[in-house]
Amino acid sequence: MAEEMDLDLVEISPNASPPVCKIIDYKKFLYEQKRKQKELKSKQVKVVLKEIRFGPNTDEHDFQFKLKHATKFLSEGAKLKAFVFFKGRSIIYKDRGEILLLKFAQELEDYGLLEKMPELQGKKMTIIINPKKK
Repeated sequence: MAEEMDLDLVEISPNASPPVCKIIDYKKFLYEQKRKQKELKSKQVKVVLKEIRFGPNTDEHDFQFKLKHATKFLSEGAKLKAFVFFKGRSIIYKDRGEILLLKFAQELEDYGLLEKMPELQGKKMTIIINPKKK
């Protein structure tokens, strides 16, 4: 029957009793499968991680400027990693860095949730903020 219709005989379920076959255009079938896979892949959400860097002596204006960028990143749905980088002897100001990061997280409370409290890793103190669901 498949040869008469100039189509292909495709085995759908070989383990069934009796085996199930279908008469279809096999190339068209492969094309549609590939298109479905591509469509599913395009609908997946990719997690973007944006970083914002501070120094332990960051001034108020710089803080507000970086806060504006952070609100933009979180409203776009990106994850945010904010860190204070201690250069040289500035490592003695760990408390300033922690206060700065906690203040930053508190300002961003409306846009995202704090995932990780300030944590010192070498010369960096970091926090991670997840965007709020819409």
